[in-house]
Amino acid sequence: MTRLLLAGASALVLMVLPAASAFAQSAPAPNQPATGTDNTAAPADAGQSPIPFEGGQLTITQPEQDGEKVLAFDGQTLASNYDVSFDKIVVVSDVKVALFDVGDGGNQCGPATMIVWKPEGGKIQSTKVEQDECGAPPAAISDSAIYFVPYLLPGDSKPALQWSPQSGLSTSGNLTYMPEPGTQWKDVDPSKYDNIIDAFRNEAVYKQAQTLLGKDMTDMATSLLVGGGTEKTASGAFYATGCVPHDCGGNDGFMAVDPASQKLYFARRGDKPEPDAWPALTTWPADIKEAFDKASGSAN
Repeated sequence: MTRLLLAGASALVLMVLPAASAFAQSAPAPNQPATGTDNTAAPADAGQSPIPFEGGQLTITQPEQDGEKVLAFDGQTLASNYDVSFDKIVVVSDVKVALFDVGDGGNQCGPATMIVWKPEGGKIQSTKVEQDECGAPPAAISDSAIYFVPYLLPGDSKPALQWSPQSGLSTSGNLTYMPEPGTQWKDVDPSKYDNIIDAFRNEAVYKQAQTLLGKDMTDMATSLLVGGGTEKTASGAFYATGCVPHDCGGNDGFMAVDPASQKLYFARRGDKPEPDAWPALTTWPADIKEAFDKASGSAN
């Protein structure tokens, strides 16, 4: 599923970020170094080719087959993990900066961002930006800083981060998930949803989910992250299943939306014999309960 970037967060980025200063660069030939000026960037996948950087070379190697990849500068290890890839080289506050993606890999779990730079007259420096156990938001580049705007789930609130060579990593503000103001049940349209979590963008849906789930809303939404499109019951309600990234089968979610009756149904299976449900399973309409039972039998 494409990770959801909420409208509120997107609008904030557009307001606070100056024009970006990263430029595309043509791909190097196989087994040839990437080349470019301070204002150019190599392609996202530089393969095993060394990347010239500040008088040395950045390399990605895999010492052991099926083992971790290692990011190094002239033999000095900067990071290692199963997923290490070159993103681009940009200029921030007149300092050349190399960006890499470093993570565990896997469904719906973005990598952390590794920032590499060399202060004038100093030694190579690096810092890894991680916002949670599932990596970091994509980097947004400006002339003076790199911004990291978090991906928010319903009920979520996270800091927006920024980095510059002079100030390092700092918090630039706090973002809170917000549905689209004024949207009602009549506006619910599952044909537009990549994932059923998109339904929370509707204010009427969000408010009822908030009433049902309370403090469990973000956990419930997380259990739907690894999922796809929706299915319909005979009565016209739509539903979908999902799971927590890297825990499919151990933390699986179910959500159903009935626009006609203006009701929501949630369930989550974990390590307990019986699922948690909102409202109680005994109150669910027969077709939605049947859909849940069928989905649970073939849960991720």
